[in-house]
Amino acid sequence: MRGKLLLVATRTLSAYCDAVAAALRNLAPEAADLRGALSVAAFADGEMEVELGTSVRGRDVFLFAGSARNALGLPSPECKLETYHAVDALRRAQAGRISLFEPYCAPSRSDRPTRRNSVGLWMHLKTLVELGVDHYLTFQLHSEKSSTFIDPVHCAVDDLPAHVLLEAHLCETAIGTVERLRTEVQRRWVFCSVDAGGESLAKRFAASFGTRIVVAHKQRDYSAPDTVESITLLSSAPIEDTVVWIVDDMISTAGSVYPLVRELAARRPVEINIATVHPVFSPPAIERLGELCDRGLVRTILATDTVPCTEEIRRRLPCLSVVPTVGYTAEVVHRLNAEQPLSSLLAPFEARRYLEGRSGLSR
Repeated sequence: MRGKLLLVATRTLSAYCDAVAAALRNLAPEAADLRGALSVAAFADGEMEVELGTSVRGRDVFLFAGSARNALGLPSPECKLETYHAVDALRRAQAGRISLFEPYCAPSRSDRPTRRNSVGLWMHLKTLVELGVDHYLTFQLHSEKSSTFIDPVHCAVDDLPAHVLLEAHLCETAIGTVERLRTEVQRRWVFCSVDAGGESLAKRFAASFGTRIVVAHKQRDYSAPDTVESITLLSSAPIEDTVVWIVDDMISTAGSVYPLVRELAARRPVEINIATVHPVFSPPAIERLGELCDRGLVRTILATDTVPCTEEIRRRLPCLSVVPTVGYTAEVVHRLNAEQPLSSLLAPFEARRYLEGRSGLSR
């Protein structure tokens, strides 16, 4: 076992951290004094300091932070700066180990040089490691290669597969039994990528449920960001009379998914649904997705809570269902603190095995 566990959070992830702490107390009833305090002091010239309200000397500290959309309306640059200050404060206070947990890594889309641009993800991770983070954890980085930005000699990294939570939710709410999986899902469902880059995620979903995939190839209009000019669908069989699930790691402006839904709808499927890990929902995503829901083109939008969805978003998107990640996060933290393996949490999801276990059947 590592040092005594302590959870702290920047302002944007305070409620999430509270929920994880509550879940941890259920996992380990003997756990107490889990939650530490951070405060932010702002100077008149706009500079800031972060101060710890709890002794962290020798403790196994998990810092929850994020710079995406938040209930406080704090801008992304300020959120990132607060995170850097928090890590510095923890290191100066001699925390035994610092693990940074960002449910959604907001800079993850800036992961490659194209011309003369900076690379936001590299800068973010480099800063965190240089400040003294020992372990970086996040859900579903935008690119599989992104975790290689961190040198494992200096900092451990875990890119956690949040899509397994979406898959388990589908088993619980849309499938229910092995018989329905065999007779309905495996015959009629298809999982569709939003582009060639998302094909690997669509393949994971298809492998989990034993279905086929559809790959969307999009031609971008590079004169404007997040703009798609045309879409070509690649499928081994007709899409007509199928249940389509569009899957992606994130939805930002919905600039890809919006024309894709319309293209799919022209093929006359039974229904179209969307599953995404990170509901970033930058403008005009809500307007685009709301239109798809209002017109009946999309039946369900499934997302996790890695980026909080406000009441206004939920009101505008009545077809939105949010899958919590808190229980999974608590289990990860509990196992790491107890120095137990994460293997079962990182393993590929198997719908049949999950449903058999749910019904008490043996394999």
